[in-house]
Amino acid sequence: MVDVVLEEMRIRSLGVIDDAVVELSPGFTAVTGETGAGKTMVVTSLGLLLGGRADAALVRIGAKNAVVEGRISVPDAGSAAVRAEEAGAELDDGALLISRTVSAEGRSRAHLGGRSVPVGMLAELADELVAVHGQTDQQGLLKLSRQRQALDRYAGDTIAVPLAKYTGAYRRLRAVAAELEEITTRARERAQEADLLRFGLDEIAAVEPRAGEDVELAAEAERLGHAEALASAATAAHAALAGNPEDPEGIDAGALVAGAHRALEAVRSHDNALAGLAERIGEIGILLADVSGELAGYADDLDADPLRLAAVEERRAALTQLVRKYGGPVKGAEGAEGVAAVLAWAERAAARLTELDGDDDRIGELTAERDALRAELGGLAQALTDARTAAAERFAAAVTAELGSLAMPHARVTFAVRQTEDPEGVEVGGRTVAYGPSGADEVELLLAPHPGAPARPIAKGASGGELSRVMLAVEVVFAGTDPVPTYLFDEVDAGVGGKAAVEIGRRLAKLAKSAQVVVVTHLPQVAAFADRQLLVEKTDDGSVTRSGVKVLEGEERVRELSRMLAGQEDSETARAHAEELLASARGDA
Repeated sequence: MVDVVLEEMRIRSLGVIDDAVVELSPGFTAVTGETGAGKTMVVTSLGLLLGGRADAALVRIGAKNAVVEGRISVPDAGSAAVRAEEAGAELDDGALLISRTVSAEGRSRAHLGGRSVPVGMLAELADELVAVHGQTDQQGLLKLSRQRQALDRYAGDTIAVPLAKYTGAYRRLRAVAAELEEITTRARERAQEADLLRFGLDEIAAVEPRAGEDVELAAEAERLGHAEALASAATAAHAALAGNPEDPEGIDAGALVAGAHRALEAVRSHDNALAGLAERIGEIGILLADVSGELAGYADDLDADPLRLAAVEERRAALTQLVRKYGGPVKGAEGAEGVAAVLAWAERAAARLTELDGDDDRIGELTAERDALRAELGGLAQALTDARTAAAERFAAAVTAELGSLAMPHARVTFAVRQTEDPEGVEVGGRTVAYGPSGADEVELLLAPHPGAPARPIAKGASGGELSRVMLAVEVVFAGTDPVPTYLFDEVDAGVGGKAAVEIGRRLAKLAKSAQVVVVTHLPQVAAFADRQLLVEKTDDGSVTRSGVKVLEGEERVRELSRMLAGQEDSETARAHAEELLASARGDA
């Protein structure tokens, strides 16, 4: 028996189900009942546990939220358990506990092994644990893209490896083609952009600004504009410190400090404290002399040249004009202001101009790379076609063999692998064909239901019952090549009856020998083959309708099969037929 088993689900306030426990077991479990909505809620519940879309409409009227809880037994070293533990989940005696809560407002929360997780985590685990199939999946099988995906899934690495190489080359070709298209279609715009950049760079080059020059010129202009006041202040300060030669009676700071120093020097040997003060006054005298000398030099050197001031202002005006035009925020030079921002703009503009001026060279390079990629893609597409053609024969033969076990002994399934010619495509097999992210192939599943009948696309040539059996056959083939531990089929037997229904039940029972199988069915011929049968029953107290789930055993199971057969639980004929069905199914086991 399989290692991963869905043990049970508890459903609260979901649709017509108020509070029910769905106990499952290894093998084949059939879910039956009169209420279609109730059976649908069982499927919906499992879908929520597996990361399906939440909908506020699922919450039972009058309830604040709906809750679905599940218990799945997984091997400790299995990939599902490892991935769950990486997400912080904990196993409970080898079982993984999953819960999903949907509020009446539509909000959804998921928990895995006692840990809150994103809903996407449940969907990630679901890919390894459970395969869900219903009537919508049957309709999906009618799409050509789904048929190609089914073939690729069956082929495994024989297609996955070349497809990965093809996908990488395809993405690169798309990127190269987009860049080439952008360059060639925007040639005029790019030429105009280049002209503007050249004009700006020529204008900046004519001025030749230096880094920090604007700051230096601002300081010089300030000094030249106030030269007379600065000279007068420096002269007055020098006279105060060193004295005025024209006023021999004047008192200056230097003479006063020198007198104070002489007074202390005479007695400093008598007290260390006073000696320290004498030292400090001596230092003051030296500092005053230095400052006095610098003031004299400053006044002599100060140049109040109006011509120089005019030249400085003219240079500043030229720099200001550049800053106004090119000194805005520059990417890669955050915080740059003034001339620094202009120089940063010039650097970026020069790089961009080099790029634009190299368009012709770039167009040549891209064209060559595009042509090489198209040739490479054609070769990879041919490899995919060859792999798909070979896999299609094996897949079709396996599905055809399965249909023989599903009361379609003369049916024959084939795959058409073809391409569509397109002058803008890639060369495959000597023809120029359309291509896409998955290759150049169109894959179509064809069905000939009986000898002499032409093979037609299943979308046109298969009845509802035949489509159900084809899908089941496909899934059984997958179970042998790419198995999952648990399968859920929602009315996979739709449109089927009689002997075909018996064969479907028999085939599901066979599949259940290697996987856990849960089937929602309305056919007694299918339910009879189940190892366990669950009944979704409806109760009505006059104001509220509720559904519950119970396990059927013995007499109860016979009564339910009788109801499914004839609509009469107590009909002796129906009971006899139900018992015969059960006995026949157990004999096959």
